[in-house]
Amino acid sequence: MSDYILEMRGITKQFPGVTALDQVDFQLKRGEIHALIGENGAGKSTFIKIITGVHKPEAGEMYLDGQKVDFKSPREAQEHGIAAIYQHSTCYPDLSVTENIFIGHEKIQKGTKRLLWKEMHSKAQALLDELGAGFDSRAQMGTLSVAQQQIVEIAKALSTNARIIIMDEPTAALTRRESEELYRITEKLRENGTSIIFISHRLEDMYRLADRVTVFRDAKYIGTWNLSEVTNEQLIMAMVGRKITQMFPQRKSQIGEEVLAVENLRRIGYFEDISFTVHKGEIVTLTGLVGAGRSEVCQCIFGLEEYHGGRILLEGKEVKIDNPLKAMSLGIGYLPEDRQKQGLVLDWEIVKNISLSALDRYANKGWLNEELEAESALQLAQKVNVKTNSIFNPASSLSGGNQQKVIIAKLLNADLKLMILDEPTKGVDVGAKAAIYEIINDLTSQGYGVLMVSSEMPEVLGMSDKIIVMCEGRITAAFNKGEATQEAILEAAMKKHAAAGA
Repeated sequence: MSDYILEMRGITKQFPGVTALDQVDFQLKRGEIHALIGENGAGKSTFIKIITGVHKPEAGEMYLDGQKVDFKSPREAQEHGIAAIYQHSTCYPDLSVTENIFIGHEKIQKGTKRLLWKEMHSKAQALLDELGAGFDSRAQMGTLSVAQQQIVEIAKALSTNARIIIMDEPTAALTRRESEELYRITEKLRENGTSIIFISHRLEDMYRLADRVTVFRDAKYIGTWNLSEVTNEQLIMAMVGRKITQMFPQRKSQIGEEVLAVENLRRIGYFEDISFTVHKGEIVTLTGLVGAGRSEVCQCIFGLEEYHGGRILLEGKEVKIDNPLKAMSLGIGYLPEDRQKQGLVLDWEIVKNISLSALDRYANKGWLNEELEAESALQLAQKVNVKTNSIFNPASSLSGGNQQKVIIAKLLNADLKLMILDEPTKGVDVGAKAAIYEIINDLTSQGYGVLMVSSEMPEVLGMSDKIIVMCEGRITAAFNKGEATQEAILEAAMKKHAAAGA
């Protein structure tokens, strides 16, 4: 018997004009958690789709239990015990948990087409109980949290008798507590002999779970290491192809006059008594657990949501902001947490996304000067170092980090004083993170005030001039640069009452 449950040799996959995978190797042991990491565009997603039978490679061989296999479809991969769980749940929200678990492989009475509902509910509940789910198999899928939906996806994989489970960014949308629950379930799967390929941009996931790690870069296999025998610096070097000497740049800005003041802001059911200030050249970060009200505060400042009390002041003058157009006209820009749904028009060209915030600048009597539009968009794309061979490509063709840069370029196209950045590095790789941090630093050196929302502790500590901690809709602590520790922030993030203003 082979030492590996899964082995990939010399896998090559090409799309028109692009080599997505170039002679890639990979080995997965029985009962191990194997992390697969690399920058956006390294080939990880294509690799998953080859393992699961979605794509067929141009070259290379795949072995399962030492036997060569050639999957013609995802169903064939599933029949061989391979399942994938993706960052965005592929559930049917109007169906029950049981229906979601067994869709595509329902239990049917022999000789008839009658569904064996009692047997499916029983089996689904047994799987949920085994995973420690704490909810009923008859519950409607749409009523579950993201974390609970992830558990259903795992139960679905187990219902197909999966021996290999691929988890693609499973913690990206989870709180710290929910991530810990997923870690527990993943470790239990390993103990039961399941082999897991774990893909994540969060290195803490890898260190918390994995036995070994493989790095892809630029569609190529770079290497595989035991986690106990490799340093963080070596892995980052392997991922980006260069040494990142400093993840967080030295702050260049001089903190100047007040740009934004929020006084006793209130939105019923979301947050209460929120007060803080942002100055020119300053980065103020709202942090706390997911659901603390951080994003909702920013949405009210930008006019996306209504607030029910308190005041917002720009450069000392009270303003009433009831829509994003008003916010933009006052000099406030917003990078939303969900870049694909709220920040970009994915089917549009990059140039059109960048120019969207300032179309009146390129228009004359209703006619758009496309030459001027393209020239300006190219300059802005170059300014933030968007990696693309043409600004006329659709935004959907870019990696996550480059999509974030396009949104920042769009904001720079408007006449702004304040940038609101909600989770600006969510779902991007370590190289793109370093680049985005440089851009944010440059923005403050140009005099922009920055209000940032972040759940990543290194980012909060490494980038902020002032840290505002929220819990359950209230401010529980405020720290100036250098005063905060991870322990103090986490303690404040779990308090149940307001303890500080800012």
